[in-house]
Amino acid sequence: MTENNQQPIIIKRIKKGGHGHHGGAWKVAMADFMTAMMAFFMVMWLVGQKPEVREAVAGYFQDPGNFNKQGQAGVLKGSSSAIPTENPPLNLTKAKDSDPESKNKEDKIKLTLMAKKIMEELKKQEAFKDLQKNITINMTSEGLRIILNESEDSPAFFEPGSAKLLQKSAIILLTIASELGKVENLLVIEGHTDASFGGSKKYSNWELSTDRANSARQLMEVSGLRKDQVREVRGFADRFPMIVDNPNDHRNRRITLVLLYKSKARSYDQLAIETDIF
Repeated sequence: MTENNQQPIIIKRIKKGGHGHHGGAWKVAMADFMTAMMAFFMVMWLVGQKPEVREAVAGYFQDPGNFNKQGQAGVLKGSSSAIPTENPPLNLTKAKDSDPESKNKEDKIKLTLMAKKIMEELKKQEAFKDLQKNITINMTSEGLRIILNESEDSPAFFEPGSAKLLQKSAIILLTIASELGKVENLLVIEGHTDASFGGSKKYSNWELSTDRANSARQLMEVSGLRKDQVREVRGFADRFPMIVDNPNDHRNRRITLVLLYKSKARSYDQLAIETDIF
């Protein structure tokens, strides 16, 4: 056989593996997408967390080794571990922001000074000599509380069974109003009765207590209180006696003026209206 008649040698190379038209490239793209989504959700989660949590996460990524060893970037600043222990160190003190008394401290000092000023001004009034035992001023968890209660033998502030203020004692409310109007704190006025008032179906203890509180408001608003200083007017009838053991005691018939702490006044705001259930 001559050289010209020899058949050419053909080598076929078969490439094995591969999946479909794109091969394995889609796996890399999918991995990148899942990583990006995970990072996105982590960022969104961190945005909604408290500053303490964000600081803890940042502390971990800045120094993971030291974080796991000492926990100095824990959720609680200054804590020795990211996980709270059952027995915290004895030298830890309560945070000021979580202590209601610390928030009211400055307000309490101011209202205490006002109470002293009110008493000084009341002592200048002739009517105070006869009504001194009917006036009580003290500090409560709500703020400055001024109680004006009725006498046993004769009316002190209101005519019996009526919301009409007595002229001789109106000066007491006027004096108090002139001092309360000098501060920004809001005022709540409460009316209370004893259980002895009979009344009628049309005019009961509820109406009497509310009307007396409102009468006090009307007089004080034109004689010293700031505009819109009255936060609420309440009528409690005989439901909250000051002398619990004797609901008929004359001291249960009273008007109470509560000058609220600023922080307390905010908690009295109405809640936002949510979606109706029905």
